[in-house]
Amino acid sequence: MSDAQVQPIRVLLIDDDPLVCAGLELILSSTDDIEVVGTAGDGDEAVAAVQRHFPDVVLLDVRMQRLDGIAATAALRALPQTPRVIVLTTFDADDVVMRAISAGAAGFLLKTAPAPTIIAAIRNVHAGDGALSPRSVRRVFEQINDRHTSEHTAAREAIGMLTERELEVVQLVGEGLSNQEIGARLYVGEATVKTHLSAAQRKLGIEGRVRLAVFASKAGLV
Repeated sequence: MSDAQVQPIRVLLIDDDPLVCAGLELILSSTDDIEVVGTAGDGDEAVAAVQRHFPDVVLLDVRMQRLDGIAATAALRALPQTPRVIVLTTFDADDVVMRAISAGAAGFLLKTAPAPTIIAAIRNVHAGDGALSPRSVRRVFEQINDRHTSEHTAAREAIGMLTERELEVVQLVGEGLSNQEIGARLYVGEATVKTHLSAAQRKLGIEGRVRLAVFASKAGLV
């Protein structure tokens, strides 16, 4: 076996409830490929904690006393080397989900999600995929479809910049498929899927899989 080992996914937990952090740390400690590198008690500690611990993924609560998770997400996304952010909450109201996505969150999960779902979300987000609870996906897309037609028109015009294959990949992202699933559907390798995804995101000026899925909905692809 090679001396080189795969480094675990470094995770930072931010929640003003110590019991939540302890519970999440217990869940994540059951895995071999995820390591909790630190915790913080409020959103205003997020930037300093990230600069101290260099996490790959941050799990943070949306409701905190001094600085909420939405504002903390936006602050983290403004860093030169930004981690991927998953917002955790006890409720999935439409406006909270949309605000989290707009702030740059790569995922949104309920705190009541089972342990395997939380673990899978961290792995997916770290790999460049998004993570939304099934209820959140449905409600986000329903809300998008009720929004201004100008956004839909702009999205439909923008897809003209994409090649046929890039368009197929974006559509499948909107349907919630992983890179592996997209590759199987299109009979191409995951590396090819990632290449098409990167090209599509660059052309559309979109960063993040969740935002790309939102774009696909606005464009009428899903």
